[in-house]
Amino acid sequence: MKKIYQVDIKQLATNYEQENFRAGLTSAQAHSKLTADGPNVLVSKQTPKWKIFLRQFNNIVIYILLLSALLTLMIGHYTDAVVILAVVIINSLIGYFQETSAANALAKIKELLAQNATVYRDHTRQDVAASDLVKGDVVFLEAGDNVPADLRIVEADNLRIEEASLTGETTAVTKTPLALSANNIPLAERTNMAFASTSVITGSGLGIVVATANETEIGQISQEVAQIKSSKTPLIKEIDGVGKVVSYLSIIISLVVFVIGLMLKIYSLPALALAVVAMLVGAIPEGLPATTSVILAFGVSKLAKEQKTIIKSMPAVETLGSVNVIATDKTGTLTKNEMTVTDLWVDDNQYQVTGSGYAPEGQLLHAGTKAQLTPNLELLLAAGYQANDTILKQTESGWTINGEATDGAFLTLYHKLKSSAPTYHSLDLLPFDSDYRYIARLVENSQKEQLIFVKGSPDKLIPMAKKGNSNFDQALWTKRANAWSQKGKRVIALGYKSVTKQKQVTHEQLAAGITWLGLAALQDPPRPEVVTALKKMNQAGVAVKMITGDHPKTAQAIGQQLGLAPGKIKALTGAEWDCLSQEEKQQAALDHQVFARTTPQNKLEIISALQEQGQVTAMTGDGINDAPALKKADIGIAMGIKGTDVAKDAADMILADDNFATMATVIKEGRKIYTNIKKSILFLLPTSFAEGLIVAFSILTGQEVPLQPAQLLWINLVSAITIQFAFVFEQAESGLMNQPPRSRTQKMFSKADLWQIAFVSSLMAIFALIGYEWFLRLGVSELSASTMVVNTIVISKICYFFSIRTPKPAFSKASLENKPAWAIIALMLAFQLFLTYVPFMQTAFKVTALSLLEWSVIGGFSALILLLAELKKFLKSHR
Repeated sequence: MKKIYQVDIKQLATNYEQENFRAGLTSAQAHSKLTADGPNVLVSKQTPKWKIFLRQFNNIVIYILLLSALLTLMIGHYTDAVVILAVVIINSLIGYFQETSAANALAKIKELLAQNATVYRDHTRQDVAASDLVKGDVVFLEAGDNVPADLRIVEADNLRIEEASLTGETTAVTKTPLALSANNIPLAERTNMAFASTSVITGSGLGIVVATANETEIGQISQEVAQIKSSKTPLIKEIDGVGKVVSYLSIIISLVVFVIGLMLKIYSLPALALAVVAMLVGAIPEGLPATTSVILAFGVSKLAKEQKTIIKSMPAVETLGSVNVIATDKTGTLTKNEMTVTDLWVDDNQYQVTGSGYAPEGQLLHAGTKAQLTPNLELLLAAGYQANDTILKQTESGWTINGEATDGAFLTLYHKLKSSAPTYHSLDLLPFDSDYRYIARLVENSQKEQLIFVKGSPDKLIPMAKKGNSNFDQALWTKRANAWSQKGKRVIALGYKSVTKQKQVTHEQLAAGITWLGLAALQDPPRPEVVTALKKMNQAGVAVKMITGDHPKTAQAIGQQLGLAPGKIKALTGAEWDCLSQEEKQQAALDHQVFARTTPQNKLEIISALQEQGQVTAMTGDGINDAPALKKADIGIAMGIKGTDVAKDAADMILADDNFATMATVIKEGRKIYTNIKKSILFLLPTSFAEGLIVAFSILTGQEVPLQPAQLLWINLVSAITIQFAFVFEQAESGLMNQPPRSRTQKMFSKADLWQIAFVSSLMAIFALIGYEWFLRLGVSELSASTMVVNTIVISKICYFFSIRTPKPAFSKASLENKPAWAIIALMLAFQLFLTYVPFMQTAFKVTALSLLEWSVIGGFSALILLLAELKKFLKSHR
């Protein structure tokens, strides 16, 4: 079956009355098709916010806390139940606000479709709502229009369409009604098609609607985005794993203790149930979500303020710290998406032009020194300026163009080297035509002399120059043009022809011969800061893949200039990718650095292939065609200035200043955040385990349980909102960016970490129980002894903080590096005094005031834990 771009225009015409496209459909036909196919609108499905809130409760930790709250209600301990439920609600609200902060990508895609369209119906040209378009409608296009649906072009008059956001191609595509014979032609090369959401730059034309709504190319992208399920980040998976292991372990041990207690009849059933609830609540790390959120939120805020990076999903910032591969679009990300003249050949002199982008700032150099303008150089500049159909203007956001990127580059070139516009009067313009591949303008100077300036493809202008001058060295100039082309540069030739008393310019006049002016090499310039960033990423073991819709030679040359990877850059086209098996694709994704002429589906498959190889992937992009891959990647990163709304909404993170170099800084921040989160968990778990051990030991020995559920929640939460917050101020450890990314399969905790948790939790439990028994034997009340246990665990945590926060000795200058920690510790101590001495807190949490002697004992036990932890650290470092 023929694809629509292969169908001959005569076959298309037979569907219309008298084979006249301008007859269009009848109103009855349009209404019938609209009823059958539906409106030309993309429908997005959004998850209700109440469902988002409810699924925050789908967590093993929450289940255990809810069960604990139910048991405490049943046995009449209402205060404990209220405190437990408050913790559940707080944790759920944190998750809810994180998830609803990200916008829905599909809702923005819908806005990209044009609002109105000009069509021919019932032999009449009329405007209709774009949503009412149907297959078979004949749409009229002109400069400034947004294409309202996918169209097969049937008439074109200098019709050029900007498709960069959909295909990644940097230049506007010249459209033609001619059928294309090849199969599987990439989007960027379907010159007889116009696609929804793209925009008409110049000319006019007619197109038959061949796809509407979800059947359009952008519609298919929206469907892909909708079907892609966002995967959990590595950090969240690890933290979920820690929570599950701790929770299941706590449940099993609690059940065993409950059964033993029941068999030995140590307590009454209500008392035993409360003791088991206390054990569960104590062992479960309720502060884990809050701690993680605080550290991530601080990192997100810091990046937003210092690096102009907007993080939509907090775990995404940590994910960057573990990425192995960054897949990036070329246009607008690694390059500026602004064509720039970089070199000139005039006569036998080669010149270099400094400056990049559309800003008219730069110099002309010859052999490294500033060059003077020669008469032929002056004429070349004038030719580039006059043989032009584009406007260069300065806006608040910088210099921009309205028109073709190549033309814009010559306007910028002229203003870089000349202070005032040329004094020529325009008489006629011969627009760019894909068959002739040049643009020409007839002008007249102040002496009434007429010139035709022409600018276009070297293979078209070089034969004209030969016709105009038999001594012209055609082979030499062809060689010069090819040398630039092989470097991935776009080469443009310029010339002129003197004429007299002409009113218009024709192709025949130019074919008779022209005077040669020279060649210009153009390039979409690499962002200079990207080169430095890529060096840092390569040093950190992060591979960078360029995935673009551009020409493979151009992309490969840009990759080589940027230093995308050490050694030779290997490139693969989308067509070549499609011919590979699944296993070959996985290997190709690892082996190649450049993927050119890719489709949105190719991008998605490349990301999937990398993930299947165990790579943690980040994807950067700015176009509509990047959206599926942005959502599929472990972290999607969109450009904030030139990025489309679709790309921004599909991404997890937005670079507000479009600065790819920020990635190196964010990767370092991500690694630091992961390290600090790991430290905070290593700090949190010993306390939870110590609490569980204290309760379990008390139940099994038949003693009064020294800790109540509300007290345990206080211990866990007061540290989460105070001292654990100090971890956000920890500085990055030295050499962090010289280490390779951690593996996707690497566990958060090593065996040494687990032994550390067991060691410290045992110390805390042992000293708390010794102190409890000691106080009881001294004749103090159980209330005072219980208060002592609560404060012993909290003060022990403060001492242990100084040991766990750095691999260096705690008794060194390292303890002074985190100055905010001292203020936070002071706040935590104030909370403990508030708990111990304020009457309503004493009642709610079953505590009482302590004497100076009791505080001294607490301080002694806590300091001993710090000394033993530091001794273990010392022995480990010298082993």
